[in-house]
Amino acid sequence: MGLYDQYLSFRIRHLQEATPLHVVLVITESDLLINQSYSTLEQFFRWAFDYGAEAVSVYVSVLDSAIIPTLDRELYRIQTPHEITICKPSHFSRAETPIRIGIGLGGKYEFLEAVKSICTDVSSGLLSTKKISKTTIEERLVFPAEPDLVIKTGGERLSDFMIWQSVYSELYFTDINWRDFRKRDYLRALRDYASRKRRFGN
Repeated sequence: MGLYDQYLSFRIRHLQEATPLHVVLVITESDLLINQSYSTLEQFFRWAFDYGAEAVSVYVSVLDSAIIPTLDRELYRIQTPHEITICKPSHFSRAETPIRIGIGLGGKYEFLEAVKSICTDVSSGLLSTKKISKTTIEERLVFPAEPDLVIKTGGERLSDFMIWQSVYSELYFTDINWRDFRKRDYLRALRDYASRKRRFGN
């Protein structure tokens, strides 16, 4: 670790402000087609948990659905001490492990499936419309936890990942592409997060 990285690490570990407990990373399928990209992802998980995260979610946006089986296979090979759940449109289940990865499973699709599930229960008489609440929707989302920090690499472009859950999250955009993402870039995100005053809509 270089001197600058050591300096950032010292600053982060001695901040009075809390570090994020749930970190979200948004990358693209093309990011994972670059050499060493999965190794960087393994390191990202280590950085997050080393600096206080209790959960990490990753969204891999996909333009070509034919690449999903390859991404799925390679992601399951990642070496991490924490259990991983990988969700994709063909495997749609609630993710509650410390590491959650969505492949091409955006927030619009996730929300649509939750609404369809509610409609099915209403039409079958299992649920009254008067009983539908915010909690009813949240209980049917694939990614249940609300993120504290969402990191988007490669520029300031929003993603639809976790659109319901991230309404009060802090967003961090970096021009650094995933192939060049280093520990110092993650520490910069943490430093930026610590400098903000979260208002949770107030």
